[in-house]
Amino acid sequence: MLRITSCCLLLAVLSLGHAAAQKSKDDSQQTKLLVMERLWNEAQVNRDSGALDGMIGSAFVNTEWDGEVSDKSKFLADIKDPQFKPTSLTIQDVKVSMYGDSAVVVGIYHTKGIYQGKPYEHFGRFTDTWVFTEGRWQCAASHTSLLKK
Repeated sequence: MLRITSCCLLLAVLSLGHAAAQKSKDDSQQTKLLVMERLWNEAQVNRDSGALDGMIGSAFVNTEWDGEVSDKSKFLADIKDPQFKPTSLTIQDVKVSMYGDSAVVVGIYHTKGIYQGKPYEHFGRFTDTWVFTEGRWQCAASHTSLLKK
């Protein structure tokens, strides 16, 4: 009986150790993804399509607040559009949910700038789906919903 109890206790300790190690790994990946989200915002404000190109997967799909859907090439072309001049893009209330080699990042964004000569200011929600592939995190899909202009 003592041997069975010892085995059960050992299994419980090993399970707790594995759970703690997994939580630490998830926390590390969540931190990376939060940094990636902030770099994404910085790249948009700086209209750095090269930086964004490295963050998004080849089959990337973007759904804008107005319902427009674009693939990777259209998304990057829009970033380079000289009519698009963002001046700020911030995020808050960001949450990361891990699913193995995938993650969903949600939050609230606030952006300001000029588009086609007219100022804009948007408040909205975003959902980004990230996949760990080819040794790095890549955004597979992004969606924004407008809260108010």
